[in-house]
Amino acid sequence: MMLHRLHHVALAVADLDEAAERWALQFGLTERAREPQRAALACDDEEIALELLAGTGAEPGFHHVAWELSRDWSLDDAAAHLRRHGVQFERVDDHLELEDLEGNAIHLMPYEPPASLLVPHARPIAGPMPVGHPRKLGHVNFLTGRIQEQFAFYRDVLDMRLTDWLGDGGVWLHCNRDHHGMALVNKGYSHFHHLAFDVIDIGQMRAALDHLARHGRWLGWGPTRHGVGGNIASYVRIVEESCFVELYCDMEVLEVDHEPRVWPDDRFSSNTWGPLPPRSYFRFDEAAIESERRSLETLGTPLADPLHAGGAA
Repeated sequence: MMLHRLHHVALAVADLDEAAERWALQFGLTERAREPQRAALACDDEEIALELLAGTGAEPGFHHVAWELSRDWSLDDAAAHLRRHGVQFERVDDHLELEDLEGNAIHLMPYEPPASLLVPHARPIAGPMPVGHPRKLGHVNFLTGRIQEQFAFYRDVLDMRLTDWLGDGGVWLHCNRDHHGMALVNKGYSHFHHLAFDVIDIGQMRAALDHLARHGRWLGWGPTRHGVGGNIASYVRIVEESCFVELYCDMEVLEVDHEPRVWPDDRFSSNTWGPLPPRSYFRFDEAAIESERRSLETLGTPLADPLHAGGAA
């Protein structure tokens, strides 16, 4: 396969000092590098999982997602592959930059051999890390208005493999044995929905959610037990960068000869424990955020349709 793993997610931020401190304090991330307009944060002993960028001229929110190539693919190999598919890209320093069909920026990073082949708990510590930190950045999720075309792009151009469909409205793709490295959900418009941090179990998730609640965070949905993927998941609203963070554990590990499935688009496939998400979960406008903050949907006040199509802010 072309890709080895999800390398990092980058977010544009309004105030780099504030954002770096907030993400580190609230999610247990460790700052690995700091430049005047950039901070690199990590989950464990990797160099980066989350990149925060200031001064980009963009509104706070999604900037790019970076994928690491597999050991058998060089940047030159990847560039030739993109040319064969007629995809425009630019080589910038040590990586390739391109966009998907909805303009979401993608960086392709060269393969980096791990500093140690030992399991994480047996490796010498790379530097100070807080107790209870996430284990890794696991996957990303995008809302889309072009699900079939986007699926074909990630399958053909980035060589991702199909894991599962949820009816014809959601698709999950993988590049290693984790159930998915990314997912696309058809909601009629494009928006980065969430980045996901892997935690060891529901006990660590409980402690993390208690900690986040004391910082004024709330769940848009969860805890849930997904049918698709099998993971236990909780989705924390990030107002500042217009996305969610998923904390998850118990992700399905795929067999080498995995056969893609089509799940029925019903409640059980999305959450074997109970309810589907509220309408606000798929929106990032102020009305949706306020509805969620005050639990208005739960109290019986329907969330009004957005003033314009899609529900994006």
